[in-house]
Amino acid sequence: MAIIVSKRLRKTDIEKRMTIPSKSLNCFPALSGNEHMVDFDVRDECGRVWKFRIYTRKSNNKYRKPVLTKGWREFVCRKELSIDDKVAFYMDKQQADGSVEYRVTVQKAVKVFGAVFAHKPFPGEVSNALLPFRPLLIKLIIPHKQSSPELLYSGPI
Repeated sequence: MAIIVSKRLRKTDIEKRMTIPSKSLNCFPALSGNEHMVDFDVRDECGRVWKFRIYTRKSNNKYRKPVLTKGWREFVCRKELSIDDKVAFYMDKQQADGSVEYRVTVQKAVKVFGAVFAHKPFPGEVSNALLPFRPLLIKLIIPHKQSSPELLYSGPI
């Protein structure tokens, strides 16, 4: 699977549409003729298929400014995405017929005192990305006077 786009979400990406780098446009389904939009399916980490639309400016200038419109806001709401979360789109070429399957993954931002500390996979994905930070997180959550933090907290972070 080849990564097409990996992006930390901003306010506009959450509230309206997701901007896509122009250089990545050629990895998504091709716009035919004078068309300035194309619909395509994307499978998420839980196996659900989402229908998105890539939209570009109607003019033929070199700055097409591609964005994800249709289906994007529903995806944001269902996944409860917020500013600083990350999304990544992947392209997987199928061997038999040459068709392409698109995938999307989500990583939720882990914030400590308002600052992004790390990113964790969306529920359903398995990752040990935060294990190295566990002692630090326990110190932030548990007061120093406590002799055994495991009494107040047990389980993965």
